[in-house]
Amino acid sequence: MCSPSKRTQWREELQHFRKDCGFSKKVLLNCCLVRRIITLVSPNPKDSVEDELELSAVRHRPEGLEQLEAQTRFSRKELQILYRGFKNECPSGIVNEETFKEIYAQFFPQGDATTYAHFLFNAFDTDHNGSVSFEDFVMGLSILLRGTVQEKLNWAFNLYDINKDGFITKEEMLDIMKAIYDMMGKCTYPVLREEAPRQHVEVFFQKMDKNKDGVVTIDEFIDCCQNDENIMRSMHLFENVL
Repeated sequence: MCSPSKRTQWREELQHFRKDCGFSKKVLLNCCLVRRIITLVSPNPKDSVEDELELSAVRHRPEGLEQLEAQTRFSRKELQILYRGFKNECPSGIVNEETFKEIYAQFFPQGDATTYAHFLFNAFDTDHNGSVSFEDFVMGLSILLRGTVQEKLNWAFNLYDINKDGFITKEEMLDIMKAIYDMMGKCTYPVLREEAPRQHVEVFFQKMDKNKDGVVTIDEFIDCCQNDENIMRSMHLFENVL
């Protein structure tokens, strides 16, 4: 167990991580994955050195910190903090889909998070090998927390494009919407009608599918989101359940 002085030092580090490094408290609380990882970090002063050694010692070999620092918008210190929590949660160096589901079940006990966790896992699993590595995690996190609007919309498009064919169908958008509402549960939406997700999708899809060919391309998606404040606000819903 760490001493009170070390716990105080660690709280100060996290405060700096949240405020000065661009992670607002709201973002951290809304992002289940970050919240879980941060709370599992062990405040051991030797960890910063050990982290660099363990990056090449775990069963899955992540990239070195220097390379990840170049590929993301995180500093070396931030990567060390995130990795420290990641390795505590996932000693093997990878996260499987069941772990995603367990995390979301804990944060959304009032609903059923299984389906949404499945879709989100597929969005983080960029090489589609059935697991999320530390690189996958921080690359996605870098976009979601510090990416440009265009980068975030690209990521959102990938989430909604369930079968990864480069298009979003009305059925795919409906599946994501239903999964979000199912996860949030009746406590969050006491007056939500059963047909509400479909009604929302009908409105969004009609605006996005400009050439009326039955699918939404990434250009249509980004253009519509950037030029419609209502849709842009609605698209932020997925950020609040990450």
